[in-house]
Order: sequence, then structure tokens, then C-alpha cells
Amino acid sequence: MKIAKNDIVEVIAGNDRGKRGKVLKVLPRSKRVVVEGVNFIHRHTRPRSQGDQGGIIEKEAPIDVSNVMLVCSKCNKGVRASTKILADKSKTRICTQCGEMIERR
Repeated sequence: MKIAKNDIVEVIAGNDRGKRGKVLKVLPRSKRVVVEGVNFIHRHTRPRSQGDQGGIIEKEAPIDVSNVMLVCSKCNKGVRASTKILADKSKTRICTQCGEMIERR
């Protein structure tokens, strides 16, 4: 996957189309990502111990990686990313629109 933790992504499909957020978690086996402020679900929880409080908790649910695009810092829009191998044999991500290198945060 070309999307990693702490990347800024834009949602391109679904109810949250157009929203941007930071990737909190990457689930590579299921090809999903958890994005901050996107795809909220309601979780009904019971109090586990004497002092805990139960109730309805809102939290982010995973979204399919095909429904998000990486945001280029130079273009300031969702772009496709390609990979390039540098002279020191390390891989880097390149914006296909402007050719700018997209660094992992």
C-alpha cells in the first residue's frame, strides 16, 4: 500500500466524500485505513467496572484504501502516487501530477 500512518488523505467516495484527515491506523491485510474525523460509527458500551460509565461512543471505523487518495503538499489535492528507487537503493513516493517527492511523516 502506498498510504502509511500519519499521511494526509482525502476521501473520494462514500458519505464523507471531500473530507480530509490524518491516517491513524493502517490495516494492510484487509486493505483498510482509519482516518481521523471520517466514517464515524456509534458503539454501545456497558460499564466494565464500578466506576466506569457506559453509553454510546462515537469512533472512527476503517474505510477501504481504494476510497482515499494521498494529498500532495505542493498540489494541495488528492493525487496518485508512484514509487521511485533513489541512488541509495531506498524507495520514495512521487506525486504523479507535479513530480514532487511525498515524504512519510
